[in-house]
Amino acid sequence: MKEVLKKAEAKMNKRLDVMREDFAAIRAGRANPAVLNKIVVDYYGCPTPLQQMAAISVSEARVLVVQPWDASAVRSIEKAIQTSELGINPTSDGKVIRIVFPQLTEERRKELVKEVRKMAEEAKVSIRSIRRDANEKFKTMKKNSELTEDDVKEAEKKIQDMTDKFCKLTDEIEKAKEKELMEI
Repeated sequence: MKEVLKKAEAKMNKRLDVMREDFAAIRAGRANPAVLNKIVVDYYGCPTPLQQMAAISVSEARVLVVQPWDASAVRSIEKAIQTSELGINPTSDGKVIRIVFPQLTEERRKELVKEVRKMAEEAKVSIRSIRRDANEKFKTMKKNSELTEDDVKEAEKKIQDMTDKFCKLTDEIEKAKEKELMEI
């Protein structure tokens, strides 16, 4: 029983981490190197994550600087950023790529908030799914006479408490991201 609870908690933690990573990739009008985490560059025919090819830093509040370790990769990095879903046009001087984040409009902020809410809801659905799987394991263990009826009730209460805790955490993370997005 304890092992099932531990596995469920680990899965729920992992799901929150994934949600945090997804939220970090949503730009909030200021430069954040995490928005480039999912960009993959075609480097000599091999798809390579951008972080493995360049130093990424914040030079001003809304400017990211990407400094490739191999100057010949500047064009391919620039192209990868342009074709990404960021909707940003990088500028390059041949050695360094600068990405200027424009100020977000009110309409765009509201769209991003809707996206954040949707991602948070997906995380909660995943967490509830983990709970359902754990409950099914408890019932199977009861069927196999590994647990008593009381043990199953106790385990179901524990997994429900854990689910409530993680759903509350999801809401808190969502609210913080919404607040960040709506700041001007």
